[in-house]
Amino acid sequence: MESEHLKVEHDGLVFDVHRSGPPRGPWVVLLHGFPVNSSCYDAVLPRVHDAGLRTLTIDQRGYSPGARPEAVEDYRLDKLVDDVLGVLGHLNIAYSMLVGHDWGGIVAWHLAAKHPEHFTGLVAISTGHPSAMAAALAEGDDQRTRSAYIKNFVADGAEAVLSARNGVMLRRAGVHADELGPILAPDGLRGPLNWYRANFTGDIAKTLACPPVDVPTTMLWSDADAALGREQAEMSGRFVYSDFRFSELAGVDHWVPQRAPEAVASEIALRSAQF
Repeated sequence: MESEHLKVEHDGLVFDVHRSGPPRGPWVVLLHGFPVNSSCYDAVLPRVHDAGLRTLTIDQRGYSPGARPEAVEDYRLDKLVDDVLGVLGHLNIAYSMLVGHDWGGIVAWHLAAKHPEHFTGLVAISTGHPSAMAAALAEGDDQRTRSAYIKNFVADGAEAVLSARNGVMLRRAGVHADELGPILAPDGLRGPLNWYRANFTGDIAKTLACPPVDVPTTMLWSDADAALGREQAEMSGRFVYSDFRFSELAGVDHWVPQRAPEAVASEIALRSAQF
């Protein structure tokens, strides 16, 4: 069983990457969301390795200390997608499964839709296909209400607000105190919040627009998620032109990889076996 921490250069930045698992297993790339780095998958990885799969986790742009450009436009979605492709190319990983939670799910949907030749399957956690999200926002009040917090994240001074009193707002939202260290460090929140500023301002529909996905896909959604509703998750099947599975977790909040690692690992193993 290998376990190796790597520094990978791409686009003038240096990304922290963790490669682990059985040396001959198929690859699974796991992408984290806001505001926790790839440590959110710590309890998932051993279970995925037990299923015979190798894993690659990436502390993405704004989270790796060596990959924190200052300009907001450096966090646009096309750059976030290219980062993953760049890391995989550097490591000579031609094919893998994709797993993404929250913002990592948005990046994963775009990777699977635009570069299907590199990916054998997708497990999207919490975050539905961007077109399903757009439809949910347009067709009803539920998702608009759930997404209202975004206006606070794109505001000037959001870093100070979220870091105040040792991150009390994030802790109240369910982020564990032990996970807050990296983002409460100086400049730790600027990059993560710039994901929102770069992609949830201006012409949002154009920025997030994503083609349908043509790889086998699992949508894993939890019914106690305060930020992402059922509609955007269930409607994702309309935008998958391959095998699609919708899986619901009862009584689990937004932080699915930390709260339900067994379920996440099971869905990854099942999607891998189906492929």
